Amino acid sequence: MIQDTIAAIATPMGEGGIAVIRVSGDEAVPVCGRLFSMGSKQLTEVPTHTVHYGYIREPQSGARVEEALVTVMRGPRSFTKEDVVEISCHGGFVSVKKVLDLLLENGVRLAEPGEFTKRAFLNGRIDLSQAEAVIDLIRAKSDRAFRIALKQSEGSLSKKIKELRHQLIELMAHIEVNIDYPEHDVEEMTNAFIKTKCADALVEIERLLTTAQQGKILREGLVTAIIGKPNVGKSSLMNALVQEERAIVTDIAGTTRDVVEEYVHVNGIPLKLLDTAGIRETSDVVEKIGVEKSRQALADADLIMLVFNGAEPLQPDELKLIEQLKGRQVIVIINKLDLPQQIEEEALKLTFGPEHVVHLSLLNQQGLDALEKAIAGIFFSGQVESSDLTYVSNARHIHLLKQAKHALTEAYTATEDYVPIDMVQIDIRSAWEHLGEIIGDSVSDSLIDQIFSQFCLGK
Repeated sequence: MIQDTIAAIATPMGEGGIAVIRVSGDEAVPVCGRLFSMGSKQLTEVPTHTVHYGYIREPQSGARVEEALVTVMRGPRSFTKEDVVEISCHGGFVSVKKVLDLLLENGVRLAEPGEFTKRAFLNGRIDLSQAEAVIDLIRAKSDRAFRIALKQSEGSLSKKIKELRHQLIELMAHIEVNIDYPEHDVEEMTNAFIKTKCADALVEIERLLTTAQQGKILREGLVTAIIGKPNVGKSSLMNALVQEERAIVTDIAGTTRDVVEEYVHVNGIPLKLLDTAGIRETSDVVEKIGVEKSRQALADADLIMLVFNGAEPLQPDELKLIEQLKGRQVIVIINKLDLPQQIEEEALKLTFGPEHVVHLSLLNQQGLDALEKAIAGIFFSGQVESSDLTYVSNARHIHLLKQAKHALTEAYTATEDYVPIDMVQIDIRSAWEHLGEIIGDSVSDSLIDQIFSQFCLGK
């Protein structure tokens, strides 16, 4: 059992109305009680889950340091399942530091990143997938991403993983009985039973993996590169989606020399927009660096917005770019709809599909609704969004589910080849262990440390 008491600032540093300092551990209430004055009462005597007004004082001189509200939450009815005290004081660098320094001078140590959530995991309040959902809640970039993280923090994924592991442990128990008492075993029946159970588990794992692409994009954002030759309206498109003058727009070709990044939401889908330098052959040294960065952004992008000037025929550089982008996820944007059109539109529709070709006039702000519809169409293509669906969004979880799927596929194939069932059990156990790593039932200490090191202080 963890004995030492930790403290950290739980709110962002800087000027603000209030700041919260969180303290957790066996000595949380006694230590805070020595620093907090609330009249005739003592903090150690108050009921759990109560809030008290008073002053933080120097324990030796009794001098007032801060005015504060102190909340007491005794374990196990707290986030960490330990005694927790939260001190709400005035926001600001000086006031918060003074209170934290007093705590550290009186036997409390500074918490490591994510240590409060780590203690909640180690003390059995939440499992590892729920703990990871906490950081997803904090980093959520859209309402959908927040809802996914909230469901996971409440245990939706954990429940499904535990059900799968229960099925596999029952299967392993059945195999063990047949190994111990082979005289009662009917080989055909055992093989058929193993195949059925493996197939059922594979269906559930595959169902979870089908949500992985959407879940991961909702969690991290869809990396979207705005590509095209100079002066076709890339920066104007960036500004229109962001709804502010984020990129410089002029009539001079080659204004954008670097990759400009910005997050934006389109129909609830978070896009990480990359406005790039126009791709063309150039002798300008600085522009050439910008073009190389554009090519790198193009290689890394999940979605490409390929922008053309509709008032001009396709240029050789553009035809080369079109050829390079075959097979990629592309939305073709034909800009300058307000001018007479000369672009070979049918060739673009033939290459990328008519549903991926959108007409805009960024000058007149026309066509943006059609663009948003096209993005949503690509994002949800072939998949059904459901509020009841458990999304898998964490790369670690996706990797482990794929490993479990591979192990169960091996077990299924082995039964068809009548491999001895004790050998088949090795693959089934491997799948069971991979699933256990998702919820933390079978995971190394070093991995736990690595996961929680990504958290912020105070969480």
